[in-house]
Amino acid sequence: MSLHRPAGDRATDRALRDLAAHLTGALIGPHDPGYDDARRVWNGMVDVRPRALARAGSVADVDLVLATARSTGLPLAVRGGGHNIAGQSTVADGLVLDLGGLTGVVVDPAARLVTAQPGATLAHVDRATAPHGLAVPLGVVGGTGVAGLTLGGGIGWLTRTHGLTIDNLVSAEVVTAAGEHLHVDEAEHPELFWGLRGGGGNFGVVTSFQCRAHPLASPVLAGGLVYRRPRWEQALAAFEAWARELPDEMNTIVSFVVLPPEYGLGPEVLMTVGLAWASPQHGAGLELVDRLRAAAPPDLETVGPVPWTVWQTAKDPVFPTGSRGYWKNVAFSRLDEEVVSALVSVAARITWVGSGINLHYLRGAFGRVPEDATAWPSRAARFWLNIFGFWRDPADDARLTAYARTVHAALEPFAEHGQYVNFLGAETGGDPVAAARHAYGRDKHERLVELKNRFDPGNMFRGNHNIVPTAAS
Repeated sequence: MSLHRPAGDRATDRALRDLAAHLTGALIGPHDPGYDDARRVWNGMVDVRPRALARAGSVADVDLVLATARSTGLPLAVRGGGHNIAGQSTVADGLVLDLGGLTGVVVDPAARLVTAQPGATLAHVDRATAPHGLAVPLGVVGGTGVAGLTLGGGIGWLTRTHGLTIDNLVSAEVVTAAGEHLHVDEAEHPELFWGLRGGGGNFGVVTSFQCRAHPLASPVLAGGLVYRRPRWEQALAAFEAWARELPDEMNTIVSFVVLPPEYGLGPEVLMTVGLAWASPQHGAGLELVDRLRAAAPPDLETVGPVPWTVWQTAKDPVFPTGSRGYWKNVAFSRLDEEVVSALVSVAARITWVGSGINLHYLRGAFGRVPEDATAWPSRAARFWLNIFGFWRDPADDARLTAYARTVHAALEPFAEHGQYVNFLGAETGGDPVAAARHAYGRDKHERLVELKNRFDPGNMFRGNHNIVPTAAS
């Protein structure tokens, strides 16, 4: 590793050279080949230069990196899949613990348990479980890291059927700021287990995730009903009535987006009712689709059998690595005429590829989990709306970031409490304590602060939507 730092940083340089000598992986500094590639994260708006990046070659490297962070005082960022929209998996002039090379996934088909290392992505897990006719409830983009997704919550195509990813987390192996190695589950360190399920990476480095898997025959019945602009109000009204009677097996995401040219659907914004039927009884799923189709005939449709691994990566081209991005989210339960009018008004303003709106319909298994079982902010809302944006030109940053805020402001009058941290972009300024309290609600935030005080009172793990310990607030 080549450092070339001023004399005043010699102690830190010595510590980093010692780290490089003992890592089973590699330490990469600003003057090393590959540094610029190593420091890049998924969101191209995040362009910072870490002091060093430690690419872990084994779980043992976690202890070495945390010890170096403690001894030097360098700010630390922890990277799993590196897919975080807020860019919190890197840090300017600090030390990045990059776990992206640890992608192992072990499946126990008899016990229906899956153990994933912290660098594994959704695609890694799906490829491992699909041959066994199993699936773990995860997200909707194959490149998403399992670690960040799980710690934040995990909304995806199986949420109504089997709950969030955190609802299926069985245990975790955690290395704390003090270097403790903890096995965490409902019986051992149950309060920390509660906080890991939705509280983000605030309490330690999770080096292993064990989750329940569920039977899922592939191909699944999946696809979408597509509506052009004049049909949106009718389609949303029909969807609202149809969704109230859905069984758990039907998962839906309503999207408004201009698709890339390769989809061949033109430059207009389209509304799509995305569908994934998590049952081998395709006939019953098709009957449900027929009901919506009859109430709101689509302009186009693509509904049929799809291999699960193909469906789980179908959205990957819409979210390319390196795009500039910013997200907001809002939870609500109404989809009446007033809310539909507000939603349609802002959705109609999308005229460019990359930005869009996803409306996740919840309830089902998600809604039956007790409110206090996890740190997830709220189980009450019927819908969770994500405003996402991706673009290439830095000149579009202000305009398209403002659009996401405009959509959020239009729907906020109907909001219930809670923010999903995995759907939150980077915010500058403001009060981080107030932001976390707003995201989780007062009671859950207070409980998370107590955990932070116990396991990370020095706030080593602040590279996230931070739960600030009492001593630092």
